[in-house]
Amino acid sequence: MHDTLFSLVERALTGNQRPLEFYLRDQSRLPGPRPNMELANDVSNLLAVSVSRCPDNVHSLLTYFVNGDRKRIASNTPSEFVMLCGIMAFGTCTAVYSLWLPETLNLLDHYACSPYGRIREGVEIAFRCLLEAGPQDILPHLMELAADGNYLQQRVAVATVSEPVVLYTPDILRAALEMQRVVLERLHQASADSKKEAFRQLRRTLGYTLSVITAAAPDEGFALMKQCASWNDSNITWILRENLKKKRLAKFTSHTEEVARLLT
Repeated sequence: MHDTLFSLVERALTGNQRPLEFYLRDQSRLPGPRPNMELANDVSNLLAVSVSRCPDNVHSLLTYFVNGDRKRIASNTPSEFVMLCGIMAFGTCTAVYSLWLPETLNLLDHYACSPYGRIREGVEIAFRCLLEAGPQDILPHLMELAADGNYLQQRVAVATVSEPVVLYTPDILRAALEMQRVVLERLHQASADSKKEAFRQLRRTLGYTLSVITAAAPDEGFALMKQCASWNDSNITWILRENLKKKRLAKFTSHTEEVARLLT
């Protein structure tokens, strides 16, 4: 598959994009429960290797894949997979070719609002690539989404930093904790929107992200959880109880029991 993919990518970069597109569609595993993320990663990495050699060609291909006119696509289809590949590749390519950063951030902010979970997952992966390459550029942007974005943009911001692989410096961990606090406070103040689907998507994501950050920074994380428990907010209570169920917090028995008592 790798030889085939390499050849198709090279052809696409010379202007013959359709064979690669057809291959991605055929190998997408969609419709189905899970897209071919291994293939999406391979395409992203091959294009990232090529971007310094022929940036205009790579850019043209990626713009084609992410649907430059931004028309609506159908969920769980090969077309969605092609877009997913383009979004992920914009992240990996921009991580090594920073001239694209403003455009890529704008694109990721747009697709963070997608109604489709797979597209939002691609946005998170792209943001993580950028975060690992240059946290000094990406952390402020993610914080801006957490503080001022809509519910789906907030969701992408907290989900992006809630993976152990990106929590590798004190600065990132501090920022990740602050994003959780900011978004939890915004959710607490927006209970009137609790029946909106985007609100529910954000709440569902916070139902696991807080425990990821707390496992990495237990003193600060549990302090935030205890503060939130005092709000007597049904949505926040649900979020805290979901996080307390996570195995990653099982070793912090005294802390989890204290938070649980505050919720009774």
